Amino acid sequence: MTRIDGHLLDARQPLDHRQPGAGRSDLRQAGTVRRRDAFAALFDPMTFGHIERLGIGPGWRCWEVGAGGTSVVSWLAKRVGPTGRVLATDTDTSWQTRAARSPLEVRVHDVAADAPPVEGFDLVHARLVLVDVADRDRALQSMLRALRPGGRLLIEEADHALQPLACPDEYGPAQELANRLRHGVRALLAERGVDAAYGRALPRLLRENGLRRVESEVHIPLTSPACAALETATLQHLRADLIAAGLATAEEVDDHLASVAEGTLDLAASPLIATWGRKG
Repeated sequence: MTRIDGHLLDARQPLDHRQPGAGRSDLRQAGTVRRRDAFAALFDPMTFGHIERLGIGPGWRCWEVGAGGTSVVSWLAKRVGPTGRVLATDTDTSWQTRAARSPLEVRVHDVAADAPPVEGFDLVHARLVLVDVADRDRALQSMLRALRPGGRLLIEEADHALQPLACPDEYGPAQELANRLRHGVRALLAERGVDAAYGRALPRLLRENGLRRVESEVHIPLTSPACAALETATLQHLRADLIAAGLATAEEVDDHLASVAEGTLDLAASPLIATWGRKG
């Protein structure tokens, strides 16, 4: 069991789509919270390590694009201190549970549609944002324009095509079912405009846009409570869509969720590719 952002992640207690008294919107919101917390548990240590190596310190001005939660922005605020600034933007800021305090500001903003903040930032960071944005090129240009000369850009994006399996060790029927359902999820995402291979293009894209000292690395979580919690929340969230599209039956989804809850599957999350570079 893992605690992130004040929530416990436990795949043995999955969300139940048949739960009495819970409306569909409530269950979707709960699923969003569980996915957010699972992402934090899986990827925050890697994110923090990259930002540390980029040299963050007191007085830095940071823009967290598509924040989606408090774990990263709270950590940034502590690192930059009272002389720094952290701007957290998102199209939906309902994740904010209390009023932001200096040096943190939370603002509603669409990185692919709205003009970038005018101030020059020492760090612009986005995690799991661009693959879900329709106009990825415009969003990337917005982040680049917001950097000061010498500022650092760090983008972390999933690459679903790099390792597409839920269970890389496919040794039995439960693992085969998990992988069939993962392929179904990928098919749904592709229909919605998600570029499954976007993460691997980031080093080239950053270089083509003039960034220097571009580096990249990949992280593939395999077998953890957060992997199981993320799998549960994702399948609960997409259950009706998978069934409607003929990609899975209700029985298959429920059987898979039962296996996840039993802890008998070695589940992998999608690879996260982190790419960073410096402007000017």
